[in-house]
Amino acid sequence: MKVTQTKLKDCLILEPEVFSDERGFFLETYRKNKYQSLIGKNNLFLQDNHSRSYKNVLRGLHYQKKYPQGKLVRVILGEVYDVAVDLRKSSPTYMDWIGVKLSETNKKQLWIPPGFAHGFLTISEIADFEYKCTEYYMPGDEGCIIWNDPQLNIDWPIENPILSTKDSNAFNFSILDL
Repeated sequence: MKVTQTKLKDCLILEPEVFSDERGFFLETYRKNKYQSLIGKNNLFLQDNHSRSYKNVLRGLHYQKKYPQGKLVRVILGEVYDVAVDLRKSSPTYMDWIGVKLSETNKKQLWIPPGFAHGFLTISEIADFEYKCTEYYMPGDEGCIIWNDPQLNIDWPIENPILSTKDSNAFNFSILDL
């Protein structure tokens, strides 16, 4: 597996080894001992999620306040532009962000540690997105930062995404109590 440290502290791009032939392909998407050596033994996965989104749908930027989730994310159909924002005040990369294209073709995974906000934009006609979480989803604990926050200045490859009501009503970073 190829492991690339991003500019965000502890946030990794993982490229599993893919075995391909005329029949198709095979890859390991998770192996406990290998992944825990990369992301830390305290990051145990408790929940798996799968979402489907259509072109120009933007989900996020979501985070949990008291029970932050680490996420191992990947795309199994289509392509997304995935964004992680470091919300850890003690981190040297606090308020920095990265954007990574994840697709069924490149088979990359992104490890987003606990304490980050996360969002993605579907850039293909349809995308199936899977992610493993280190904490259970708790609706009452969720926070949401507006996708086009001027302070974060994320370079999304879209001007008018399709948003949920929750994401449309999200707050600017500057007024959040993190």
